[in-house]
Amino acid sequence: MTAIVPPPSRIYLLRHAEAAFPAPGQSDFDRPLSERGYAAAEILAENAADKSYKPDLVVSSTAIRCRQTADAVHRAMGENLDIRFVDALYNATPEIYLDILGAQQDTGSVMLVGHNPVIEQTLEALIGHQLLAQALPNGFPPGGLAVLDFDPGRNNWRLIDFMID
Repeated sequence: MTAIVPPPSRIYLLRHAEAAFPAPGQSDFDRPLSERGYAAAEILAENAADKSYKPDLVVSSTAIRCRQTADAVHRAMGENLDIRFVDALYNATPEIYLDILGAQQDTGSVMLVGHNPVIEQTLEALIGHQLLAQALPNGFPPGGLAVLDFDPGRNNWRLIDFMID
């Protein structure tokens, strides 16, 4: 398990919703959400907002499908939501995701909108393999949102909720 010191109080890890199959000649980076993925992102974002899950900062990959997923979060959680798009989240490693989270020292809560397998590997780094396997036996699904709180007494992260549409 990885400790981010000093940590944000809450981390949200959001895998982009279901992407469309690539059109002939289309790059992976430019793949948009499918119709189902677009609807799922809207529903998930609204359900998260209903649970009062609102990050202070959203950091999203610049890939089209992540931008569209982050836009759904923005619509559900309000105009004041701070969203930053970061090229480094596309084709990244878990270490890059963790570095970006660790750099948010003045942020109470942060949401990363990214890609698998890295989003799942980041969750595993934060909570450990055993807890990941128990919580997500079939892996981190498209449009899944992991909500983690930092436990200062144990100096570790706890998965407090996992949402899908």
